[in-house]
Amino acid sequence: MLRGLADTLLSDFGLLAVFAFVGIESLGIPLPGETMLVTAAVYAGATGKLSIELVLLCSMAGAIIGDNIGFMLGAWGGLRLLRRYGRYVRIDERRIKLGRYLFLRHGGKVVFFGRFTAVLRTYAAFLAGTLHMDWKRFLFFNASGAIIWSLVFGLGAYWLQDVFERLSTPANIAFAVIGISVAIWVIRFAHRNAERLEEQAERALPD
Repeated sequence: MLRGLADTLLSDFGLLAVFAFVGIESLGIPLPGETMLVTAAVYAGATGKLSIELVLLCSMAGAIIGDNIGFMLGAWGGLRLLRRYGRYVRIDERRIKLGRYLFLRHGGKVVFFGRFTAVLRTYAAFLAGTLHMDWKRFLFFNASGAIIWSLVFGLGAYWLQDVFERLSTPANIAFAVIGISVAIWVIRFAHRNAERLEEQAERALPD
């Protein structure tokens, strides 16, 4: 279904669809940006009606611009939302500060590798802004992830086409397993060391 929608939009809007889908997904709305990128790359390879170079550039631009909008939205209102409604999901000020501290230390990994997993690809930028990650550091890992992700999936689909499409699901599963494993490890680490980490966060972020 998603592939059919991507095909239709691609035929109607061309490169704009690639930029829009990837960008909108990156700013926090779960659209199938990766599906659109793969579809456009396959279409470019099969028909020659689209330039693969422009497909890749539109994907990179959409990812970088969308993520930066998501980052700004998080920085503008994300923390206020957590402080106002966080108590309903057992998130208090100390845990917000702990999240900021962990993201400051490991945020680059989350932003970079999050580009390769569906859930983090949608929300990592907003979380980075919400937790006040340094923007220049965010931009570096964001742009690096966007460029490598676009090249891997775009060129992979363009060169391998049907073979890549058969492998893309296992690849996504593998990346998801890695991402979930890392997330579980971080959560378990945080639970086991919560008090010590909260004390470190309080010293590092006294404001």
